[in-house]
Formats: sequence, C-alpha cells, structure tokens
Amino acid sequence: MKHGVRSFELEPQYSTNEIAGKCLKCLGEQELNFCLRELLRGDHEDEELERRYELLVGFLTSPDFEPLRRESERLLSEGKRVAVRVENDEVTGKPRYRLIIKPKQYNEEE
Repeated sequence: MKHGVRSFELEPQYSTNEIAGKCLKCLGEQELNFCLRELLRGDHEDEELERRYELLVGFLTSPDFEPLRRESERLLSEGKRVAVRVENDEVTGKPRYRLIIKPKQYNEEE
C-alpha cells in the first residue's frame, strides 16, 4: 500500500456579488490540475503528491461525489461553512469522503 497523504480537505465557498467562490467540483479539478502540473514537472519523485492526485481522481469519479456536491451547495446556500474531507481509511486502506460543517470564523456574519 502506498503511504503519503492520509487526508486533506476541500472547502468550497458560495459565490456572492462581493466574493467569487468555488464549487466543490471546480475546487477539486483545480487541485487535481495543480497536482498534475507538479507531477509532470518531474523535478523529483513526490509520493505524497502522487497519493493526493490519486485520491482526487478517485473522489471526482466516485459515486459519492454528486450527492456530496449537492449537499455542500445546499448548506452553502443556507450560509453554512462546509468542507469535504478526502481521506484513506486506516483500517481498510480505501478512500473515504465526509462532509463537515465547520464553525463560522470570527469575522463572518451570522
């Protein structure tokens, strides 16, 4: 089993007139493209970057992706702050995806 990245979060943001947010799909694809560019540069082997890339590809093509995307957009429209944690289950070694409702930051309005 490959070691490296165990988990990371993607935190989509709701778009408003003042703030340009990114949906979960756009954020995931942006991160995927960043990883791919870094891997193609090929300066050195980066097992953690490779694992992150694999987890992102799995997430974006997973049957769990669309329901998580819809739910995150619903929660964002209600003014909630959310993130999706992409992680490897330490017992099974399989990827797992969880939607997390995060506390608002001190400078955010209710």
